[in-house]
Amino acid sequence: MAVSDNTRGILYMAIAMATFTVNDTLMKLATKVVPLSEAIALRGVMSLLALLVLARMMKVPSLRIAPSDRGLLGLRTFAELGGTITFLLALQQMPLANLSAIMQSLPLAVTLGAALIMGEAVGWRRMTAILIGFGGVLLIVRPGTDGFNIWAMLAILSVAFVVMRDLVTRRFSNALPSVTIAIYTSIGVTTMGFAGFALEPWIAVSLREFLLLAGASAGLIAGYLFIVMAMRVGDVAIVAPFRYSALLWAIGFGWLVFGDFPRVLTLIGAAIVVATGLYTYLREHQLHRRLNLSKAALTKGAPPNH
Repeated sequence: MAVSDNTRGILYMAIAMATFTVNDTLMKLATKVVPLSEAIALRGVMSLLALLVLARMMKVPSLRIAPSDRGLLGLRTFAELGGTITFLLALQQMPLANLSAIMQSLPLAVTLGAALIMGEAVGWRRMTAILIGFGGVLLIVRPGTDGFNIWAMLAILSVAFVVMRDLVTRRFSNALPSVTIAIYTSIGVTTMGFAGFALEPWIAVSLREFLLLAGASAGLIAGYLFIVMAMRVGDVAIVAPFRYSALLWAIGFGWLVFGDFPRVLTLIGAAIVVATGLYTYLREHQLHRRLNLSKAALTKGAPPNH
Protein backbone atom coordinates (compact mmCIF):
# COMPACT_ATOMS: atom_id res chain seq x y z
CA MET A 1 0.00 0.00 0.00
CA ALA A 2 1.37 3.40 -1.00
CA VAL A 3 2.26 5.81 1.80
CA SER A 4 0.85 9.32 1.42
CA ASP A 5 3.08 12.40 1.36
CA ASN A 6 1.58 13.64 4.62
CA THR A 7 2.29 10.31 6.35
CA ARG A 8 5.90 10.45 5.16
CA GLY A 9 6.14 14.07 6.25
CA ILE A 10 4.89 13.21 9.75
CA LEU A 11 7.34 10.30 9.93
CA TYR A 12 10.25 12.51 8.84
CA MET A 13 9.28 15.18 11.39
CA ALA A 14 9.10 12.61 14.19
CA ILE A 15 12.53 11.26 13.19
CA ALA A 16 13.92 14.81 13.07
CA MET A 17 12.71 15.55 16.60
CA ALA A 18 14.06 12.20 17.82
CA THR A 19 17.51 12.79 16.31
CA PHE A 20 17.68 16.34 17.69
CA THR A 21 16.86 14.87 21.12
CA VAL A 22 19.54 12.19 20.63
CA ASN A 23 21.99 15.06 20.02
CA ASP A 24 20.90 16.74 23.27
CA THR A 25 21.11 13.48 25.23
CA LEU A 26 24.58 12.60 23.97
CA MET A 27 25.87 16.14 24.57
CA LYS A 28 24.53 16.00 28.14
CA LEU A 29 26.36 12.70 28.67
CA ALA A 30 29.59 13.89 27.04
CA THR A 31 29.79 17.17 28.95
CA LYS A 32 29.72 15.31 32.26
CA VAL A 33 33.36 14.57 31.45
CA VAL A 34 34.45 16.79 28.57
CA PRO A 35 34.64 20.58 29.14
CA LEU A 36 31.76 22.34 27.39
CA SER A 37 33.92 24.43 25.05
CA GLU A 38 35.84 21.32 23.96
CA ALA A 39 32.61 19.42 23.35
CA ILE A 40 31.24 22.31 21.26
CA ALA A 41 34.45 22.52 19.23
CA LEU A 42 34.77 18.80 18.52
CA ARG A 43 31.10 18.37 17.68
CA GLY A 44 31.33 21.51 15.53
CA VAL A 45 34.26 20.20 13.49
CA MET A 46 32.44 16.96 12.74
CA SER A 47 29.19 18.78 11.91
CA LEU A 48 30.98 21.27 9.66
CA LEU A 49 32.66 18.50 7.68
CA ALA A 50 29.30 16.77 7.24
CA LEU A 51 27.66 20.03 6.08
CA LEU A 52 30.42 20.66 3.53
CA VAL A 53 29.89 17.16 2.13
CA LEU A 54 26.15 17.81 2.07
CA ALA A 55 26.64 21.10 0.22
CA ARG A 56 28.71 19.28 -2.39
CA MET A 57 26.06 16.56 -2.75
CA MET A 58 23.40 19.25 -3.18
CA LYS A 59 25.64 20.90 -5.81
CA VAL A 60 25.62 24.27 -4.07
CA PRO A 61 27.55 26.36 -6.63
CA SER A 62 29.22 28.74 -4.19
CA LEU A 63 29.41 29.69 -0.53
CA ARG A 64 29.57 33.38 -1.35
CA ILE A 65 27.17 35.65 0.49
CA ALA A 66 25.44 38.56 -1.23
CA PRO A 67 26.27 41.96 0.37
CA SER A 68 22.61 42.39 1.36
CA ASP A 69 22.73 39.15 3.38
CA ARG A 70 26.10 39.60 5.12
CA GLY A 71 24.90 41.78 7.98
CA LEU A 72 21.93 39.48 8.54
CA LEU A 73 24.22 36.44 8.58
CA GLY A 74 26.43 38.09 11.19
CA LEU A 75 23.42 38.89 13.37
CA ARG A 76 22.00 35.39 12.92
CA THR A 77 25.35 33.82 13.83
CA PHE A 78 25.54 35.96 16.98
CA ALA A 79 22.05 34.78 17.96
CA GLU A 80 23.02 31.16 17.23
CA LEU A 81 26.11 31.49 19.43
CA GLY A 82 24.04 32.92 22.28
CA GLY A 83 21.36 30.27 21.88
CA THR A 84 23.89 27.44 21.75
CA ILE A 85 25.91 28.39 24.82
CA THR A 86 22.88 29.20 26.99
CA PHE A 87 21.07 26.02 25.89
CA LEU A 88 24.05 23.75 26.54
CA LEU A 89 24.83 25.35 29.90
CA ALA A 90 21.21 24.76 30.92
CA LEU A 91 21.31 21.24 29.44
CA GLN A 92 24.24 20.30 31.69
CA GLN A 93 22.25 21.09 34.84
CA MET A 94 18.53 20.69 34.02
CA PRO A 95 16.43 17.57 33.44
CA LEU A 96 16.12 17.00 29.69
CA ALA A 97 12.31 17.04 29.69
CA ASN A 98 12.12 20.32 31.65
CA LEU A 99 14.47 22.06 29.23
CA SER A 100 12.61 20.64 26.23
CA ALA A 101 9.29 21.80 27.69
CA ILE A 102 10.60 25.35 28.01
CA MET A 103 11.93 25.25 24.44
CA GLN A 104 8.45 24.27 23.19
CA SER A 105 7.43 27.88 23.89
CA LEU A 106 9.57 28.92 20.92
CA PRO A 107 6.70 29.14 18.34
CA LEU A 108 4.75 31.34 20.76
CA ALA A 109 7.78 33.54 21.37
CA VAL A 110 8.49 33.85 17.62
CA THR A 111 4.89 34.95 16.99
CA LEU A 112 5.13 37.53 19.77
CA GLY A 113 8.53 38.71 18.52
CA ALA A 114 7.23 39.08 14.97
CA ALA A 115 4.40 41.24 16.29
CA LEU A 116 6.55 43.45 18.53
CA ILE A 117 9.65 43.76 16.33
CA MET A 118 8.47 43.23 12.75
CA GLY A 119 5.00 44.74 13.13
CA GLU A 120 3.14 41.60 12.04
CA ALA A 121 -0.55 41.61 12.94
CA VAL A 122 -1.49 39.36 15.85
CA GLY A 123 -5.16 39.28 16.84
CA TRP A 124 -6.52 39.00 20.36
CA ARG A 125 -7.08 35.25 20.06
CA ARG A 126 -3.44 34.48 19.31
CA MET A 127 -2.22 37.04 21.85
CA THR A 128 -4.38 35.39 24.51
CA ALA A 129 -2.98 31.98 23.55
CA ILE A 130 0.57 33.36 23.78
CA LEU A 131 -0.03 34.74 27.29
CA ILE A 132 -1.62 31.47 28.43
CA GLY A 133 1.32 29.58 26.92
CA PHE A 134 3.82 31.68 28.84
CA GLY A 135 1.77 30.91 31.93
CA GLY A 136 2.52 27.27 31.17
CA VAL A 137 6.23 28.11 31.09
CA LEU A 138 5.89 29.62 34.57
CA LEU A 139 4.40 26.31 35.78
CA ILE A 140 7.46 24.54 34.39
CA VAL A 141 10.07 26.81 36.01
CA ARG A 142 7.93 27.63 39.09
CA PRO A 143 9.30 31.02 40.28
CA GLY A 144 9.92 31.11 43.99
CA THR A 145 10.83 27.42 44.18
CA ASP A 146 14.06 25.45 43.82
CA GLY A 147 13.19 24.81 40.19
CA PHE A 148 13.59 28.50 39.35
CA ASN A 149 17.34 29.04 39.25
CA ILE A 150 20.07 30.37 36.99
CA TRP A 151 19.75 27.33 34.71
CA ALA A 152 16.04 27.91 34.13
CA MET A 153 16.84 31.55 33.39
CA LEU A 154 19.47 30.45 30.86
CA ALA A 155 16.89 28.19 29.19
CA ILE A 156 14.50 31.13 28.84
CA LEU A 157 17.38 33.30 27.56
CA SER A 158 18.14 30.59 24.99
CA VAL A 159 14.56 30.88 23.73
CA ALA A 160 15.07 34.63 23.32
CA PHE A 161 18.26 34.09 21.30
CA VAL A 162 16.55 31.50 19.06
CA VAL A 163 13.65 33.91 18.47
CA MET A 164 16.19 36.50 17.30
CA ARG A 165 17.78 33.89 15.04
CA ASP A 166 14.47 32.84 13.48
CA LEU A 167 13.26 36.40 12.93
CA VAL A 168 16.54 37.33 11.21
CA THR A 169 16.32 34.18 9.08
CA ARG A 170 13.01 35.42 7.64
CA ARG A 171 14.82 38.39 6.11
CA PHE A 172 17.36 36.43 4.04
CA SER A 173 17.00 36.53 0.28
CA ASN A 174 15.45 33.43 -1.30
CA ALA A 175 18.62 32.88 -3.34
CA LEU A 176 20.66 31.98 -0.23
CA PRO A 177 20.61 28.17 0.29
CA SER A 178 19.76 26.92 3.77
CA VAL A 179 22.86 24.70 3.84
CA THR A 180 25.07 27.75 3.22
CA ILE A 181 23.53 29.48 6.24
CA ALA A 182 24.09 26.30 8.27
CA ILE A 183 27.75 26.10 7.21
CA TYR A 184 28.59 29.66 8.25
CA THR A 185 26.66 29.20 11.49
CA SER A 186 28.61 26.00 12.18
CA ILE A 187 31.89 27.85 11.57
CA GLY A 188 30.85 30.48 14.12
CA VAL A 189 29.79 27.95 16.77
CA THR A 190 32.93 25.85 16.25
CA THR A 191 35.14 28.93 16.55
CA MET A 192 33.37 29.81 19.80
CA GLY A 193 34.20 26.34 21.10
CA PHE A 194 37.91 26.71 20.29
CA ALA A 195 37.91 30.19 21.84
CA GLY A 196 36.78 28.58 25.09
CA PHE A 197 40.20 26.97 25.34
CA ALA A 198 41.35 30.26 26.87
CA LEU A 199 38.78 29.95 29.66
CA GLU A 200 38.91 26.29 30.63
CA PRO A 201 41.50 23.52 30.25
CA TRP A 202 40.90 20.82 27.67
CA ILE A 203 41.37 17.11 28.35
CA ALA A 204 42.34 14.08 26.32
CA VAL A 205 39.07 12.65 25.02
CA SER A 206 38.49 8.95 25.56
CA LEU A 207 36.97 6.73 22.87
CA ARG A 208 33.65 6.77 24.76
CA GLU A 209 33.40 10.56 24.83
CA PHE A 210 34.56 10.80 21.21
CA LEU A 211 31.80 8.41 20.13
CA LEU A 212 29.25 10.37 22.18
CA LEU A 213 30.25 13.61 20.41
CA ALA A 214 30.30 11.88 17.02
CA GLY A 215 26.80 10.58 17.71
CA ALA A 216 25.67 14.06 18.76
CA SER A 217 27.03 15.48 15.51
CA ALA A 218 25.27 12.76 13.51
CA GLY A 219 22.02 13.47 15.36
CA LEU A 220 22.31 17.18 14.65
CA ILE A 221 22.90 16.68 10.91
CA ALA A 222 20.21 13.98 10.62
CA GLY A 223 17.72 16.27 12.36
CA TYR A 224 18.52 19.05 9.92
CA LEU A 225 18.07 16.74 6.90
CA PHE A 226 14.84 15.14 8.11
CA ILE A 227 13.19 18.42 9.08
CA VAL A 228 13.90 19.81 5.60
CA MET A 229 12.52 16.63 4.03
CA ALA A 230 9.43 16.79 6.26
CA MET A 231 8.59 20.36 5.29
CA ARG A 232 9.09 19.65 1.59
CA VAL A 233 7.08 16.42 1.40
CA GLY A 234 3.88 16.96 3.34
CA ASP A 235 1.28 19.66 3.92
CA VAL A 236 2.88 22.14 6.32
CA ALA A 237 -0.35 22.51 8.34
CA ILE A 238 -0.38 18.76 9.02
CA VAL A 239 3.35 18.10 9.40
CA ALA A 240 4.62 21.12 11.40
CA PRO A 241 2.61 20.46 14.61
CA PHE A 242 4.52 17.19 15.02
CA ARG A 243 7.52 19.31 16.11
CA TYR A 244 6.01 18.94 19.56
CA SER A 245 6.85 15.22 19.51
CA ALA A 246 10.29 16.43 20.70
CA LEU A 247 8.82 16.72 24.19
CA LEU A 248 7.78 13.05 24.17
CA TRP A 249 11.26 12.03 23.05
CA ALA A 250 12.81 14.22 25.75
CA ILE A 251 10.63 12.68 28.47
CA GLY A 252 11.50 9.19 27.22
CA PHE A 253 15.25 9.74 26.91
CA GLY A 254 15.37 11.67 30.20
CA TRP A 255 13.71 8.79 32.02
CA LEU A 256 15.66 5.95 30.34
CA VAL A 257 19.12 7.55 30.33
CA PHE A 258 19.15 9.88 33.35
CA GLY A 259 16.35 8.51 35.52
CA ASP A 260 14.51 11.86 35.45
CA PHE A 261 10.74 12.06 35.12
CA PRO A 262 8.91 15.41 35.11
CA ARG A 263 6.77 16.47 38.04
CA VAL A 264 3.04 16.83 37.60
CA LEU A 265 3.21 20.64 37.42
CA THR A 266 5.88 20.40 34.73
CA LEU A 267 3.68 18.07 32.68
CA ILE A 268 0.68 20.38 33.11
CA GLY A 269 2.78 23.40 32.08
CA ALA A 270 4.16 21.51 29.08
CA ALA A 271 0.63 20.51 28.02
CA ILE A 272 -0.49 24.16 28.21
CA VAL A 273 2.51 25.29 26.14
CA VAL A 274 1.91 22.63 23.49
CA ALA A 275 -1.86 23.26 23.31
CA THR A 276 -1.47 27.03 22.94
CA GLY A 277 1.37 26.57 20.47
CA LEU A 278 -0.77 24.29 18.32
CA TYR A 279 -3.67 26.73 18.46
CA THR A 280 -1.42 29.66 17.52
CA TYR A 281 0.13 27.77 14.63
CA LEU A 282 -3.20 26.53 13.23
CA ARG A 283 -4.72 29.99 13.62
CA GLU A 284 -1.80 31.53 11.70
CA HIS A 285 -2.15 28.93 8.97
CA GLN A 286 -5.89 29.61 8.72
CA LEU A 287 -5.31 33.36 8.38
CA HIS A 288 -2.60 32.89 5.75
CA ARG A 289 -4.90 30.59 3.80
CA ARG A 290 -7.70 33.17 3.85
CA LEU A 291 -5.28 35.88 2.74
CA ASN A 292 -4.02 33.76 -0.16
CA LEU A 293 -7.59 32.94 -1.23
CA SER A 294 -8.47 36.65 -1.14
CA LYS A 295 -5.43 37.52 -3.23
CA ALA A 296 -6.28 34.79 -5.72
CA ALA A 297 -9.86 36.04 -5.98
CA LEU A 298 -8.68 39.62 -6.54
CA THR A 299 -6.18 38.50 -9.17
CA LYS A 300 -8.81 36.44 -10.96
CA GLY A 301 -11.25 39.32 -11.02
CA ALA A 302 -8.73 41.99 -11.98
CA PRO A 303 -8.98 43.59 -15.42
CA PRO A 304 -6.27 42.62 -17.93
CA ASN A 305 -3.17 44.82 -18.12
CA HIS A 306 -2.58 46.88 -21.26
